[in-house]
Amino acid sequence: MVKLAEWRGKDVFRRYGIPLPRGHVARSGEEAQSLVRAGTVPLPCVVKAQVLAGGRGKGGAVRFADTPDQAREAATAILALEFKGEKVREVLLEEKLPIARELYISLTLDRALRLPVLITSAQGGVEIESVDDRQISRQPIHPFPGLTGYEKRRAAEVLGLSGGPAKSLDRLLEALWRAFMAEDAELVEINPLAVVGDGLVALDAKVIIEDDAAFRHPEYADIRDDRTPLEEIAREKDIAFVQLDGNIGVIANGAGLTMATLDVLQEFGGAPGVFLDLGGTDDPKKVTEAFLLMAQAEPRVVFLNIFGGVTRCDTVAKGLVEAMKQVPTAQRFPIVARIRGNNEKEGTEILRAAGITAVPQLKESAQAAVALARGGP
Repeated sequence: MVKLAEWRGKDVFRRYGIPLPRGHVARSGEEAQSLVRAGTVPLPCVVKAQVLAGGRGKGGAVRFADTPDQAREAATAILALEFKGEKVREVLLEEKLPIARELYISLTLDRALRLPVLITSAQGGVEIESVDDRQISRQPIHPFPGLTGYEKRRAAEVLGLSGGPAKSLDRLLEALWRAFMAEDAELVEINPLAVVGDGLVALDAKVIIEDDAAFRHPEYADIRDDRTPLEEIAREKDIAFVQLDGNIGVIANGAGLTMATLDVLQEFGGAPGVFLDLGGTDDPKKVTEAFLLMAQAEPRVVFLNIFGGVTRCDTVAKGLVEAMKQVPTAQRFPIVARIRGNNEKEGTEILRAAGITAVPQLKESAQAAVALARGGP
């Protein structure tokens, strides 16, 4: 997924005519001050950290300013933060508007229905996950006719809008739908959508682009979003690699087996830290490349869980052994392997000959990996 920062998401909204506050992005306190002094950003204004994590208001990453000096001070303070593991590099300064109500609205994909869904709630300004499900409306939208008049009227009813705000919602929903479809989005979200006077204004913007459609959107090629440096390297090498907070590295093949492996480790009290999906490859060179990437994350132990269907267990084992030889002795870590399926006997012999623990049962192998991560035998 390509996750856009708020200011980039608002640039998308602006192209489609969605009402926004006047504002501008800044990368230093002095730039923030000059933007206010020049009148590019009206006073009073709000200064917001441009990070992908939510909860900025509670975390001190949103501040207000009534003067250019206050804008500089607020921007400087926010730019010094590391918010939920992400260094703040940009702030968005916007005019502070007289808000009558805060609402929630989004378009996303429901993979079970295989349809876009319009989600609305009169409880905006908070994370949608914390809102009572009875206060959330979900309307599946057929992609061919798009948003119909009755679906827009239903949304206005849920949001409690009439008159001018209801007419504004009609135009806004039409623009949001065009943005959702034209940008190949997985999500376009406005939270909060503010009632200001007789109209509506998008105070926030969350936009996620489907990365499989990236070839149609070269304008997003430079966006790194929330990938770690190692995840960025993996992406360039076309390796499915995700870093988590635990200390057990996981190598598996196939998304289903990978996720099941994470669940099993957690069931026995383990904490998966990095997981790497080999997919259908059994190319020893590719396996070696993937494992060396895993080694850079410095896990306490690595759990290899491979089912050999198309993938051959012996070639995966050869790649793993070759990769271990390239890891400096001081940085090596124990490996627990469970390999079943095509050529599993040969693969197990290769691993055991290299001193790698190979256990055929899932339960016992997962428990062994958790014990090693805790410093046990």
